[in-house]
Amino acid sequence: MNNTVSMSLSTNDKLLRARAAAASLALLSTEQKNSLLLTIANALEAHENQILAANAEDIKISGLEGTMRDRLLLTPARINEMACGVREVAELPDPIGETLSEWTKSNGLKIRKVRVPLGVIGIIYESRPNVTVDTAVLALKTGNAIVLRGGKEAARSNTCLVEIMTAVAGVPEGAIELLDSATRDSVHELIKARGLVDVIIPRGGAGLITFVTENSAVPVIETGAGNCHIFVDASADLNMADQIVINAKTQRPSVCNAAEKLLVHESVAAHYIPRIARKLIDAGVELHGDRKSQDLARDLPVSLASEQEWHEEYLRLCMAIAVVDDIDEAIAHINKYSTKHSDSIVTSNEENARKFLRGVDSAAVYWNASTRFTDGGEFGFGAEMGISTQKLHCRGPFALPELTSSKYEIVGTGQIRP
Repeated sequence: MNNTVSMSLSTNDKLLRARAAAASLALLSTEQKNSLLLTIANALEAHENQILAANAEDIKISGLEGTMRDRLLLTPARINEMACGVREVAELPDPIGETLSEWTKSNGLKIRKVRVPLGVIGIIYESRPNVTVDTAVLALKTGNAIVLRGGKEAARSNTCLVEIMTAVAGVPEGAIELLDSATRDSVHELIKARGLVDVIIPRGGAGLITFVTENSAVPVIETGAGNCHIFVDASADLNMADQIVINAKTQRPSVCNAAEKLLVHESVAAHYIPRIARKLIDAGVELHGDRKSQDLARDLPVSLASEQEWHEEYLRLCMAIAVVDDIDEAIAHINKYSTKHSDSIVTSNEENARKFLRGVDSAAVYWNASTRFTDGGEFGFGAEMGISTQKLHCRGPFALPELTSSKYEIVGTGQIRP
């Protein structure tokens, strides 16, 4: 069978192919894997027109608008970014085979703990076809097979991208499998495939993530929705705060590290809220807020935020504002409502900053910077599988080292246990 996308295969057949491929991938050398990645990068650029045509069909059929259309859209620049990201991963150190620790026992046994691939990774995601490439190349670099289940709105784009990658000579059959996205049947089969799949990564909205974590029989690395906060403290440089808030909200509002909530210290709220509200509105942002924010915004359109909204990830040009008495209330508010993704304080007070960094229970906590930096590429990891908001196995942007497990290699000279 050609190493191409075959939608005629059942989900189980694809999982069996991935399981077999994992054994072959684990034996590839760093040089072999990097060569495959560089060839994939070149192939993506060479097939730009084919990718754009498939994506244009998806855009047309989906009927999506605004930020959701932007998540689906591919452009020549975004294809170039994907290819550059693949090359960056090829340049990164290979974690497989790395010695984590080693020692020799008094009986002469030599024990070494080394990094190994996880095996077969299943990823369930929505809309963004760049995830297809990002995750596949990270899996290849770490010797893992990957089973992709993208959203139906990106079906043609994903099929095209997987066909290009799997057509590269040397990519083992089954190393990159794409499941049918027409129904949810493939999701159910994937998350129940214990023994064939080693880990599931859900990447998308809160509903998808909750469904997978509550129903999977396979271990899950939970990538979190991003209800991200910015707290403007009493001593904040307000010009700096303006730049951070506007960037974090408007630079790309459809992504998980965009800011959704703004907290303002009560001592600067009367001055700062009308100021930042006007700038956000001018940038096209719909504003919601608590009673105090509404009052302080004066004649500006600020709707009253419901209790549920403080938990919500908007993923659009919308932001809710609240006034807090002090840093303790800001930390408490964030820990109650945030999704533990990314939160930031703007302050000139180092003591408050350190308190915020320690007290906010999120995967990434910032001092005087935009939340938009919570990204594998921005952290220097190359592409990423997602942003983990859980605490077991990995937390924050996870890429190559987090896609490994470990095992012990023990070398003896005939020792037996007395």
